[in-house]
Amino acid sequence: MSTTPATAGPATAGSRTTTAADTARGPFGRITVSSMAAGTLAAAVTTFAVLPSASEARVVGAALLAFAAGWAVLARLTTRYTNRPQKWAYVPAAALAASGILLTLADPGEPAMSRLPWVWAPALVALGVWSGWRTRRDLPRRRARLLVHPVAAVMVAAGVGGLLQAASGDPRTAAGPAPGRLVDVGGYRLHLHCTGTGAPTVVLLNGLGETSPQWARIRPQVATTARVCAYDRAGQGWSDDSPNPADATTAATDLHKLLAAAGETGPFVLAGHSSGGVHALTYTHLYPSQVAGVVLLDSASPRQVEVVTTFDGEYQVMRRALAAGPTVYRFGVGQVLKAIGTPGLPGNAGRQTAAFADSPRGLAGMRAEQAGLPTTFAQAQALTTLGNRPLVVLTAKANVDSKPGWATAQDQMAALSTNTRHTVADMDHVGFLHDPVGAAQSVTAIEDVVTAARTHTAVPTR
Repeated sequence: MSTTPATAGPATAGSRTTTAADTARGPFGRITVSSMAAGTLAAAVTTFAVLPSASEARVVGAALLAFAAGWAVLARLTTRYTNRPQKWAYVPAAALAASGILLTLADPGEPAMSRLPWVWAPALVALGVWSGWRTRRDLPRRRARLLVHPVAAVMVAAGVGGLLQAASGDPRTAAGPAPGRLVDVGGYRLHLHCTGTGAPTVVLLNGLGETSPQWARIRPQVATTARVCAYDRAGQGWSDDSPNPADATTAATDLHKLLAAAGETGPFVLAGHSSGGVHALTYTHLYPSQVAGVVLLDSASPRQVEVVTTFDGEYQVMRRALAAGPTVYRFGVGQVLKAIGTPGLPGNAGRQTAAFADSPRGLAGMRAEQAGLPTTFAQAQALTTLGNRPLVVLTAKANVDSKPGWATAQDQMAALSTNTRHTVADMDHVGFLHDPVGAAQSVTAIEDVVTAARTHTAVPTR
């Protein structure tokens, strides 16, 4: 008696079709979460805890190696613990690792880092699209695919943002022609913008992360009674980058060369905002015969580390945030911020300020100066007295109220001269530059010191 083999009939109500996901075995979800999280966590720890003071190229290189490790872990664990190895994940791992190693070893500077997006951005877009496609095709569990797809989408978005940032060009070009002139100070050029007539000439010194256009509410007003010069330190604004350390002694030496090469004659009245005030004090110590008076606009203090109790914590947080700042901005974040708004300054100053501040180069310069603040403060402590030079200290009440020790530090600086005035104004820190009322107070302070230096009289009380 013969037997006929049974053949499959149509599916009944209780049957289900077997899919690739049904035949896949292994903890795909846990492996995907752990591998992606491990790469991201390693990149964050490396950037913010291990290498916050390293060069941008090495910070980025280390982060790329961490992300590469995450993809490699995905490939390795799925090979070992599942029956559906995701060996394609070795491709993004290899690409990211190779890029990280090259950046770490070559350690290119700012000009090269600004050109590299034309290479890595399209490659990142292609890699993100390819990884998303392979994830959809090869990862058997929907939950696992949903975990990897956002990572691929971020890669694509970062690549597109990098292309947009690269297309925006050098911020010095985006800001428009320099309003002043570029003067060689020994291998690199600094931007100097002078207007007005009348001695003594006022020199305006930027704070951390600031550029010369931010004096737009002050410089034209001071120019009605005296000659006034705004300038950009190396790496700021329209000035060239410098191979020298970003500290107060270097900045003072550069400024001295700049004023001499430009034919500006002293003695000068120095007006510094924020850390620019510390630079003014260092310049006075190094070139005392060239300083007729000083104006400190809510200035940082040479004794800031010891006196302002919140400084160390703020410094460490900012140091770590700025470690990733230039790189984050290379992904187009600055273009978004510029689209949201620019500082409320007259004329083109707001647009120019945003062009510099919201750029990788601007963040890189700020990062270098911020890292050098402890050295800058120590160098400024060499100045112990201004003698009877006229001095006005203008302090923001917002900082007095929020920073323990700020008032003491301001009082200490006001005591540097026997011919001094100290005013606490109802203003915030940046208001002495950007706010019309605060800027008017700054103009008055500068004009009072100019008059006292010009007439050899006491600073007027107000």
